[in-house]
Amino acid sequence: MRSLTQGDAEALWRAYVRNREHLRPWEPRRGEDFFTMEGQRAFVADRLAQRAAGRALPLVLAQGERIVGSMTLSTIVLGPFRSASLGYWIDAGHNGRGLATTAVRLVCRTADEYLGLHRLEASTLVHNAASQRVLGKCGFSQIGAAPDYLHIDGAWRDCLLFQRILNRRSPMP
Repeated sequence: MRSLTQGDAEALWRAYVRNREHLRPWEPRRGEDFFTMEGQRAFVADRLAQRAAGRALPLVLAQGERIVGSMTLSTIVLGPFRSASLGYWIDAGHNGRGLATTAVRLVCRTADEYLGLHRLEASTLVHNAASQRVLGKCGFSQIGAAPDYLHIDGAWRDCLLFQRILNRRSPMP
């Protein structure tokens, strides 16, 4: 796992094209332009701009030159909240091998030790049992349910909400 770079646009384009149907039930509907090199260059540039502004930490899981997953901390808020939202996906060919669990654990450690965050939150579609298992293995607890929470695959979907408290340190001034 490493930080996303502008040079990842082509590998990310290939990953999204390869996983288009695999990811469709779990992601917002994407326009055709998203599945082009130009679309991925713009997507990566936006993620890197969010990182530069301190609002996101986009990471990729790479196997050589091939991207096989993504982990993103978004909506990073410091001050007394010190929290971020976690989103992730794993290549269809790498599901069920523990990669997501290992990567989520590493992201939690990064969020705690390097970003100084207090908590992470994540949501899953109600029927996404695999992602719920990953979060449970990584110390996340369900904290609620949210009807019509995310617009995924063309409709508003109900989600379960999870959080993990990373530490109980006082926020740095």
